[in-house]
Amino acid sequence: MIDVELKTTEPETVAYVEMHGPYTQIPEAMTRLYEWVGERGLRPAGMPKGVFLTDPAAGMAEAAWEVQAPVAGDIAENTADSSHLGTKRIEPRLVASAMHRGPYETVNETYEELTSWIDHNNFAVAGPPEELYFSDPSTTAPADYLTEVRLPISKK
Repeated sequence: MIDVELKTTEPETVAYVEMHGPYTQIPEAMTRLYEWVGERGLRPAGMPKGVFLTDPAAGMAEAAWEVQAPVAGDIAENTADSSHLGTKRIEPRLVASAMHRGPYETVNETYEELTSWIDHNNFAVAGPPEELYFSDPSTTAPADYLTEVRLPISKK
């Protein structure tokens, strides 16, 4: 059983990269994003996250998603450029959150429990799921990966 926390997120400005296709591209997307952030002199200000814009059941070839990195300071919004990188403001929202410990391949179990909790507590999912990544896969064993799963919600 998971521990679910309800919270309102803080407003933030993020650098982001728009992606399509398999989630196995996440490490490459993070590299591209953080190189872009560095080239523009932006300062990272939090944990990176994946935002999943399409239902994985539709198939990985059709998957649309983003990797986002919070950045510090008063940064102007810039829609994605020809390399699919940009900055945008994320407004506060109510989320149901649960921590997942273990390999990314098992995170679906946390999604299932979190979705069940949302349904049983008279909420509805109100936006795309997010995963905040607290572990560096290059230095952490998969069994110890720590990922916060967030689902934006509203009252039914």
